[in-house]
Amino acid sequence: MKYSVYRPSLTGNEKKYVDECLDTTWISSKGKFVNEFEQSFAEYIGTKYAVGVCNGTVAIQVAMKALGISEGDEVICPTFTYIASANPITEAGARVVFVDSLKDSWQMNPEDIEKKITSQTRAIMVVHLYGHPCDMERIMKIAQEHNLFVIEDCAEAIGSEYKKRKVGSFGDIACFSFFGNKTITCGEGGMVLTNNSYLHEKILKIKGQGLAKYREYWHDMIGFNYRMTNIQAAIGLAQFEQVDKFIAKKIQIAEWYQKYLKGLPVDFHKAVGDVKHTYWMNSILTESEDVRQSLRDYLKAEGIETCPTFYPIHTMPMYAQKYEKHEVAEDIALRGINLPSYPELEEEDVKFICEKINLSFRN
Repeated sequence: MKYSVYRPSLTGNEKKYVDECLDTTWISSKGKFVNEFEQSFAEYIGTKYAVGVCNGTVAIQVAMKALGISEGDEVICPTFTYIASANPITEAGARVVFVDSLKDSWQMNPEDIEKKITSQTRAIMVVHLYGHPCDMERIMKIAQEHNLFVIEDCAEAIGSEYKKRKVGSFGDIACFSFFGNKTITCGEGGMVLTNNSYLHEKILKIKGQGLAKYREYWHDMIGFNYRMTNIQAAIGLAQFEQVDKFIAKKIQIAEWYQKYLKGLPVDFHKAVGDVKHTYWMNSILTESEDVRQSLRDYLKAEGIETCPTFYPIHTMPMYAQKYEKHEVAEDIALRGINLPSYPELEEEDVKFICEKINLSFRN
């Protein structure tokens, strides 16, 4: 493919820092880059603590365990999200309670959240989808009124802001992913953030085999090896040094798409309200599922990779035993397309892609 949906930009100190890991033999979870990455990331998001883990899904699993989510509990989660938002809830033994999306922002609907709260509800899983923040003012108010935990899944929203405050700084725990297609990457990696010192200590133990703080080889709780390696952190820190540049470029790419798609029969996923949308993906809605498929086929033949928006989780076999209907999420899922969104795209590239989209509609 001439244009992939995403590819990482590795033009900073990635090789230099990894070489330092190899030269010093600090390649596992000990080494300076882990601490430097954690401290820098916590400061950037605006939390007291950050703990590196091996991937974003594990970050959510750690959050579930740290909050004591277990059998008999319910966790509210958007159905329109990636499967990794829901599976750790199920793995913890709790029940996932799905909510629909808002038509304009595509984020979880606060009114539906309120409708789904029961006596078993313990937490709200907030997912800032495709780089657009959720309505955190309303969601935090709901959580406070019902004494619920808030977990923020920020995998796709590094640097996104709600009312000038970065996502990941609102809830009890926030989880980030550094997979290869994220705004910054470690190859594989994740981060768990919190402002609560008790939760921080618990997160450290869970991800580090339950090791006691002041006694060697003594384990005072069940834990696991979920640690981030020094090599992962070295790549992540080098990427983090460029995070503002990456985000600025992604916003610029979105502006180019909106400029060159103007007048075409597609709806662009734009920022709604007082938010900073970081456009992890540049997403559009076509008129119908058939139009989406013909457009994707045409672009593929022209060397342009696309991917569909996420399928609602409530429609997947392991979660579909009980029939549910979430009309907005289902509609977006059937008509949505993610376009090439990597930071090395230039205006001429975006213009070319949009010209091909235009030609597809003419044909």
